[in-house]
Amino acid sequence: MTEASGVRAEGGVEKQAAQSPAPFTLAVDAMGGDNAPEIVLAGLEMTAIRHPDIRILLIGDEKVLNASLVNYPKLSGICTVRHAPESIPMEMKPTAALRVRGSSMRVAMEAVASGEARGVVSAGNSGAMLALAKIIVKALPGISRPAMAAVQPSARGDVVMLDLGANIVCDARNLVEFAIMGEAFAQAALSLKAPSIGLLNVGSEELKGDERLKQAAERLRDSVLSDRFHGFVEGHDITAGVTDVVVTDGFTGNVALKTGEGALKLAFGLLRSVFMSSWLTRIGYLLVRPGLRRMKEWIDPSRYNGAVFVGLNGIVVKSHGGADAEGFASAVDVAVDAVENRLNDKIRHRLDQLGMLGQSGESREQE
Repeated sequence: MTEASGVRAEGGVEKQAAQSPAPFTLAVDAMGGDNAPEIVLAGLEMTAIRHPDIRILLIGDEKVLNASLVNYPKLSGICTVRHAPESIPMEMKPTAALRVRGSSMRVAMEAVASGEARGVVSAGNSGAMLALAKIIVKALPGISRPAMAAVQPSARGDVVMLDLGANIVCDARNLVEFAIMGEAFAQAALSLKAPSIGLLNVGSEELKGDERLKQAAERLRDSVLSDRFHGFVEGHDITAGVTDVVVTDGFTGNVALKTGEGALKLAFGLLRSVFMSSWLTRIGYLLVRPGLRRMKEWIDPSRYNGAVFVGLNGIVVKSHGGADAEGFASAVDVAVDAVENRLNDKIRHRLDQLGMLGQSGESREQE
């Protein structure tokens, strides 16, 4: 993340209020998420303090939003409300969501496609969001499949991981594209000048893995990314922070992400059980509580909320549907960082260097 919103780095640096370098507009789907619109508005009130120079195009039920905005004076000063009569339920299938012409999510995407907004943030239906983004915002020239990328904690600081579920099956070409997008995202979100890249595999040896992984690794070694490409990494290397970027297909990435989340819940649950088991362990808890609290802050899910659908003609950020206000504000921070640090320009530059800019996925497949 940029200095404007506070760097997500080892030790959990707090976000600080600061002005954005140049005014721009973000479109926000106010009706997406489990507790919309109140959580969205509360999160955007924090955004208005952190980024007072940006503008928010707040999209949803105009009557409901205007009635609630009186409770959020900072947000009221930076936002414009646009009416959208419908919202997309979390359980709606993407194909059905595409037919809901007046949804708040669709209207937000259209604002990005028209150039009125530089990015969109929504806590709504993930599948619908990706489907609408592909059709309305569209992929960057040279990108065959947008990917879902997010920042994760590790022992050495923060790590970018993609794909986290947008593409279940991928070929070598897709993985190379993900590496390009992951490098750019790490530069934009983590302020890393030369992020290292690893391909997730069942082993670090060159002979391991299926043919698509071997082909992707060979292409990366022979490209301008060769000095950034670390090689294959294993599952435990993600949390160890062996590389700054971890590239994989959406199936594997999603499983790894949720396995990590489950492991954290298990660890904290076990710690709670241990410390509450006797009066002696309760005393021990009092002694170590400051350190445990600090550790919890480092890996707090709200700090890492906000996955980006990278590879699109605009910034599209997905907040967790159950995020609290702080979590939603973090997702907006991700969008602000991506815009201010020119994420898409970085991707275009790399595609141009690799001779892939404007080249269709089909034509690359024939090479």
